[in-house]
Amino acid sequence: MSVADYAFYAFAIVTVTAGLLVTISRNPVHSVLWLILAFLSSAGLFVLLGAEFVAMLLIIVYVGAVAVLFLFVVMMLDIDFAELKGEMAKYMPLALLIGVVILMQISLGVGAWIQAEGAMGLRQAVAPDAAQVENTKALGLLIYDKYIYLFQASGLVLLVAMIGAILLTLRHRKDVKRQNVLAQMWRDPAKAMELKDVKPGQGL
Repeated sequence: MSVADYAFYAFAIVTVTAGLLVTISRNPVHSVLWLILAFLSSAGLFVLLGAEFVAMLLIIVYVGAVAVLFLFVVMMLDIDFAELKGEMAKYMPLALLIGVVILMQISLGVGAWIQAEGAMGLRQAVAPDAAQVENTKALGLLIYDKYIYLFQASGLVLLVAMIGAILLTLRHRKDVKRQNVLAQMWRDPAKAMELKDVKPGQGL
């Protein structure tokens, strides 16, 4: 086996093990740390597949933002996990039943999966040849050249959603002091500072 094969098996084993420890760890902080390890190992698998952009995106967004946010929330919130686990134990039979159904569906889907005859040709028709153009450049050509209008439309939808969320949650309260930037910019420098002649032995 080559070095890439050894790297694949190493990343795969670490990913599966970390994902299992996320679910069985008693400490929620440890679960988040195992989740970060699973993300990093998945990023290594993406690098082996030649998807460097997706790997870096996974590290920057999920590890650098989402997982760290989970970690801060879990560490700052005072949650009684013993009581929470007691409530979850009542729904364990239903959860096991749903898990078995999902595993059966996955096994049926994987067992009946057959690659179509023209799948590889259609895949190569969308993306340029991987031997001539690297993954990041090919992705940029697709997003900013072929699908530029759809990309801009999706960005506009996200902008409207962000503005709507801000307007829905914005509350003006009179008891909160707010910074007035224009008043600070337009203030008179002569009135902003006053010189006091302090005599020796006296206070202000």
